[in-house]
Amino acid sequence: MTDFALHWLWIGTCWWVVAAYLFMPFLWRHYRYQKRLDGRPMVTRTAVGLLGDPINIGLVGTTEDVVAAMNTAGWHGADPVTLRSSVKIVSSVVLHRAYPDAPVSPLYYDGRVQDLAFEFPVGTSAKQRQHVRFWLVLPEGDEGRPVWLGAATFDRAVGFSHYTAQVTHHIDADIDAARDFVIDTLVKAHKAEARYQITGVGPTLNGRNGGGDRYFTDGEIGFVRLAAAQDLHEGPPNVLADPPMVSLKNALFQTVKPALSR
Repeated sequence: MTDFALHWLWIGTCWWVVAAYLFMPFLWRHYRYQKRLDGRPMVTRTAVGLLGDPINIGLVGTTEDVVAAMNTAGWHGADPVTLRSSVKIVSSVVLHRAYPDAPVSPLYYDGRVQDLAFEFPVGTSAKQRQHVRFWLVLPEGDEGRPVWLGAATFDRAVGFSHYTAQVTHHIDADIDAARDFVIDTLVKAHKAEARYQITGVGPTLNGRNGGGDRYFTDGEIGFVRLAAAQDLHEGPPNVLADPPMVSLKNALFQTVKPALSR
């Protein structure tokens, strides 16, 4: 290779590093609707410190607002993990019995186990279910109300952890679909006043959670500003716009998503 070619290869490599690792991630970062969340971790941890499920959903409202909204939208509060509930969930899976309040395993955000957990039953047992964990992270956010961050996934099967060999649920790789399912149920239940996005874990094509399950995501946190516990929001929620570069990134991600789902 000639000196001229090496020169331009070096320049091209430098530009690629700047664009890929500095310029593009900077353009995709946006916290205009919840500025106090900038810089916070966006991935949960397991009890042994492994990276868990990414943060992909947020709610704005009091504890009472959150519980009322999720219950109205058809979600069940998860039972605590006890010997009795553990035996009951095993029976549910093996005997195909319904258990809409089945417990969920603990995950940790910022050193704390989830404050609330909900599930939406799918099928005849606890083998498959939509579920979400929430942590209260700000007593008061930019909208003057408490802010919750959550991790929503779809449990597709029961099996063994790829890392610890413990019995666990395996999640579906499309965690954006799980995020959107939660939001859609809140909208249909008329509990969503507004919805918007902020930056989460960032675009990820081949992530792994604490059980070794693969996931992919556009990297956004879908936020819902909830109606007060006793209220319903008539009409569609107000949708707050993303920055143009984020909209472009999300559109590009949608073009590769079919290949990731295979």
